[in-house]
Parts: sequence; structure tokens; C-alpha cells
Amino acid sequence: MRPTVTTPGNWRKSSYSGGGDGNNCVEVSASPLRTAVRDSKAPTQPPLTFPTPAFTAFLQALKAHPRP
Repeated sequence: MRPTVTTPGNWRKSSYSGGGDGNNCVEVSASPLRTAVRDSKAPTQPPLTFPTPAFTAFLQALKAHPRP
């Protein structure tokens, strides 16, 4: 059985969501074991889930190679 990672209210929007209605972004919910990612425009759809250590490594790689 997969551990539950999400509950209403523990989702955080991306800091890159921009202005306006703020729906053009992703939301993240993390636990020690799993990190879930969902589209803020479709919050009722199932999220993508990743092992937290792998998601952390992914974010670190993104930060090491910023966009021009």
C-alpha cells in the first residue's frame, strides 16, 4: 500500500505562478517519503508522485542550471 501524501491544504503553489488568477502553475505536496505534483488547473486529477529524495535531486539540478 502506498502512503498517503496529500491532504487538502498542504499543497504549495509554485513561486513562478505569476499574476492574475495564479492558476498557470503546478502545486507540490511533500512528505518524508513521497512528493506529489499536480496541475493547479486540475486539482481533482491524480497527482504525479516521486520519491522525495529523487524529487529533491531534480530540483537541485534545475537550480544548478538556471534558464538564460
